[in-house]
Amino acid sequence: MRNLLYTILLFTQCIVGVAQHTNQNFPPPSDPPQVFAKRAKGSIKIDGKLNESDWQEAPVTKDFFRMEPRQGGAYTYKTEVRVLFDEKQLYVGVFCEDSLGKKGVRVQDLRRDFSAGENDIFGIQLDPQNLKQYCVSFQTTPYGNQRDLQNFNDNSTDNDWNALWSVRTHRTDMGYYAEFAIPFTSIRYDSQKSEEDITWGITFSRLARRDYERTVFPAIPQSFSPYRMTYAAQLKGLELPSSGANLRVEPYSLYQYTTTDTEGEKNSDSKLKFGGDAKWAISPRSVLDITVNTDFAQADVDRAVNNLERFNIFFPERRQFFLENSGIWAGASNNLVRPFFSRKIGLEGKFNAVPAPINVGTRFTDRNDKRTLAGLYIHQRNTDNAPSANFGVFRYLQNYGKENNVGVMINHRLDENSKVLNIDENNNTTATIDGLIRIKNRWTISYLISSTYDEQTNKWGEAGNLFSGYRSNKMYWGWSTNFVSKNYNPGTGFVFQNDVIKHNPGGYFIVRPKKLPWIRRWDPGFFANYYHDFQNPEKFQQASLYLFPVYVFFKDNSFVEYSVTPSWQNINFDFKPLGLAIEQKRYFYTRQFVRYNSDRSRKLSASFKYEWGGFYNGSRNTITAGMRYAPLPHIALTADYEYNNLRKIGILRENLETNLYSASLRLALSPRMQLSTFYQYNSFNKQGRWNARFSWEYMPLSFIYLVFNDTQIKSSLDPIDRNQQFISKITFLKQF
Repeated sequence: MRNLLYTILLFTQCIVGVAQHTNQNFPPPSDPPQVFAKRAKGSIKIDGKLNESDWQEAPVTKDFFRMEPRQGGAYTYKTEVRVLFDEKQLYVGVFCEDSLGKKGVRVQDLRRDFSAGENDIFGIQLDPQNLKQYCVSFQTTPYGNQRDLQNFNDNSTDNDWNALWSVRTHRTDMGYYAEFAIPFTSIRYDSQKSEEDITWGITFSRLARRDYERTVFPAIPQSFSPYRMTYAAQLKGLELPSSGANLRVEPYSLYQYTTTDTEGEKNSDSKLKFGGDAKWAISPRSVLDITVNTDFAQADVDRAVNNLERFNIFFPERRQFFLENSGIWAGASNNLVRPFFSRKIGLEGKFNAVPAPINVGTRFTDRNDKRTLAGLYIHQRNTDNAPSANFGVFRYLQNYGKENNVGVMINHRLDENSKVLNIDENNNTTATIDGLIRIKNRWTISYLISSTYDEQTNKWGEAGNLFSGYRSNKMYWGWSTNFVSKNYNPGTGFVFQNDVIKHNPGGYFIVRPKKLPWIRRWDPGFFANYYHDFQNPEKFQQASLYLFPVYVFFKDNSFVEYSVTPSWQNINFDFKPLGLAIEQKRYFYTRQFVRYNSDRSRKLSASFKYEWGGFYNGSRNTITAGMRYAPLPHIALTADYEYNNLRKIGILRENLETNLYSASLRLALSPRMQLSTFYQYNSFNKQGRWNARFSWEYMPLSFIYLVFNDTQIKSSLDPIDRNQQFISKITFLKQF
C-alpha cells in the first residue's frame, strides 16, 4: 500500500508539471475595467420595471465574458447592468435577455438562500473596502427571491449571512428585469475618503440555467468563481453618506408548548420567552453583535443518517447567530479537523446532544485590507443535567502579499462547578495557527496546526492539516493530510477521529469535447485515502482508491458517474456499525457504484445511485433515489429513499436491511410567505419525525414563524415514545 501511494504521488507531480504548460488561466488585469455609478435625480420605485428616466440615462455595462459551458467566445444570453445611487441606497438595475421570455425561466422554488446551481440567477459581488480577499454577494432569480452571502478568498462561503436589502423582478416576453436596492447601512465601507478616491471592487454574474451558460463581468477564468475579487472591476462615481450610527436591533417574542409521552407517562409544558439580537457597525471595519436569551426555534432540523463508517459524522451549523462571519474562524472550510465548531455551544456537556439555553453572547469583528481581528463570547445557562458553561474565542489574521494570510486563534471553554450535580470546574483551551498561501492563481496551499489542553484529564493533544492544490481550466490535482492525536480534545471543536493521520492525494482532468457539444465536461480521475495511527504511524487503519473513469456533466447539467473503490480495512478495535459486531482482523473488498442526476432545473427531476460490492466479510448493496416535482416555483414536492441490504456481516454473519424515507412539501404565496413541511422515517431505530414551518417576512428581515415538531420512536416491546412541540415566534428588525 505504501509503495502504491508513493507511485500515485509521483504520477500526480508529473501531471502537475505538464499542467503548468497547458492551462488556459489568465492573470488579473493590471488596469481593471471600470463601472460608473450615477446619482439618481428623482425617486426610484423598486418594482422591477426600470421605467424611471434615471435608469435610461445611467451608463450601461454589457460586455460580459462567458465562463460556462466553454470559456470565452460568443454567448447566447445578453445582459445589461446599470448602477445608480442616492443619499441612502445603492441601486442596480438589470435586464437579462432570453428569447423564450417567460417560458424560458428556470426557478425551482421561492425560498430565501436558494440553491445556486438549479435556477436562473443574477448576482452582484461587492468588495467595498478593496480587500481583494473578501466580498459580499446579492443574488436573485426571475421571481425575486433573495440569496446573500459572504465569501473569503474564493475559498470559504457563509451562505447564511443575511443583510437588509430588497429586490423586485419583472418577467417579460424578452427576458426578465431585476431591480436591487441595497442600503448603504448594510454595506461596510470607508466614508472618509474623497470622492475621487472612492473605489469599490465589483463583479456581476449571471447563470442562464436552461443551457447552463454562466457569464461574468469582468472576465474571470473558468476555474474560479465570480467571488475571486482580484479580478474585480472598479466601481467609480459614488458619493457616500456618512455611516452614522449604523445600528440594527432585532427583538423577538416566542411561545412554546411541549408535550411528551414516555413509556405511557404524559407531560406537558409551556413557556413564554423574550430576547433579541443587536448589530452595531462601530466603524466601516468594526462590527459588534450581541445576542440575549438566544433562540433558534426556526432553524432547520438535522436529517437522520445511518452511519456505517468508523468516523464521526459532521452536522453543519444551522443557527443564524453562529453562521454569520463563520468563515473567519480557523479551519472553517475543513470538516475533518475544526478547532472551533459552534455546534458544541448550546448543548448539555461536551458529548450530550440535549439543547441548553444561551443567556448572552457577543461577537466582535474588525477587518481591513491588512488584517482581521475577531472575538466571541457565549454564556450558557445551567440545566438539571449540566452546569453553566462559558465559551470564548479570539482570532487574529494577518494578510500579506496579494492573497496570502497567516493567523492565530485561541478558544477556551470553562465548565463551571456544580455542587448539586457534583461536578468540578473544568478548563479546556485550544490554540491554533493557520494560513493560506496562493503562490499563483492556480496554486493554493493552506495549513493549520492546533493544540489542546484539558484540565480534567491533564493532557495535551495536537491536530492539524496541510493542503496543496493546483486548479486550472483543464485539471485539478492536490494533496491533503489531516492528523489528530489521541489526546486532542477541543472543547469547542470537531474532529472526525482521534489517533489518526489521513492522506488524501488525487485529482482529475477536465475535458470539454468540442465535437460533442451535448457534453459540458468530463472529469475522469482518482483520489486515494490512506489512514494510519498518529501515535504509532506504522500501524495501518484503512485505505481506499476512488477511481472514477466516468464523471460526465451534460449540457443541461445532468450528470452520470461510474466508480470503483478497492478498500483495505484493519479493524483492531471494538467496531459495531448499526449494531453488527465486526471481527478484529484485516479485510479487503471492492465496491462499485453508478449514479445519475437529471437536469435539476426542470419541473420534474430525479436522482438515482446504486452501490454494490463487498463490505468487510460480507456484502452490502445500497440504493439511493430522489425525486422533485415543481410544476410552479410556488410549489415544490420532494421525496428521497435510502435502502441498505447487508448480508452475512460480522462475527455472527448477520443480515440487516434499513429503509430511510424522506419527503417534503414547500408552498409559497410569494418569496416572503412560505409553508414548508418535512417528514422522515428510519426503519433502523423506528424513528419518525415531522417538521412543519410557516414563515412570513412581513417587513424586510422581520418574520412571523409558526413551527410544529413531532418525533416518535417505536420499539417492539415498549409503547411509542413521542415528543411534540408547537412554537410561535415573531421578530422585528429595525435598522438605524
